[in-house]
Amino acid sequence: MPRAPKQRHAAAAPLRTRLPRLKDRLVLGSTGLRVSPFCLGVVGRPGIIGAAYQAGINFFFLTADMHWPVYEPVRKGLGQLLRASPEVRAKIVVAVVSYVTQPEFSWAPFDEVLEAVPELGHVDVAVIGGSYPGDFLGRHQQYLLNRPRGMKALGASFHDRTTAVTAVNHGLVDVAFVRYNPLHPGAEADVFPQIRADRSSRLFSFQSTHAYLTPERLAALGLPEGKWRPAITDYYRFALRQPRLDGVLCSFDREEHLAELGRALAKGALSEEQASYLKNLSALDAGAIELTKA
Repeated sequence: MPRAPKQRHAAAAPLRTRLPRLKDRLVLGSTGLRVSPFCLGVVGRPGIIGAAYQAGINFFFLTADMHWPVYEPVRKGLGQLLRASPEVRAKIVVAVVSYVTQPEFSWAPFDEVLEAVPELGHVDVAVIGGSYPGDFLGRHQQYLLNRPRGMKALGASFHDRTTAVTAVNHGLVDVAFVRYNPLHPGAEADVFPQIRADRSSRLFSFQSTHAYLTPERLAALGLPEGKWRPAITDYYRFALRQPRLDGVLCSFDREEHLAELGRALAKGALSEEQASYLKNLSALDAGAIELTKA
């Protein structure tokens, strides 16, 4: 795999203050597809899909195999939305991920999604799931040779950060998903400073709220009363302060969470002091530091 060129100037890019909004739109590579900076994955109930669309989200995420049961409300919600308003199909972008690594089987899971949700008709973005250095290029070639029905864009999710940087900087994918949160902040050193400012690929994070600690958990850890207890939406504010991050893969249990996210985004990005505080809470929960240092 070619080595991605490092952009020294990227490290000096200022952190965001204004955060993206639900109704903002980004273009994926050269595909012409326009997506919201918030890609909605797992939801608590089907009605959230329609509510999210009405709030401005037009980018949705489905699995073709792994975690299939968890995505049942998403499949139902998309079906309901498109049956009620078929014209919406031209206005939304649906990304479908598959974790199958055998090249000869790579196309089959996408057909099964279209059978399960016939209202979709086609896959907008095919996502190579769980990509690693040893398999990414082979799977990438296979997806281009055997394109899922209607595929306009190619994406990949990465657990190996070096491979993600290479794929983004060389335009091998239209959208890349990398893990980033206060418990796993490695992208701050291994990804964001290396990403070209002039790249065409979009970069999204996943598991942005994975480090969220409930008030009950913080009390159990001994956090004193009066100390800031971040809301789960503050973890999106943590991730999106990074200027090289174009968007986040998000999840909502209830419709009202959409409004809560909108209000949180209006506050702007977390300060570096607040971001460090979230990291310290994660370290405290992991047993890496003592309460006095949190």
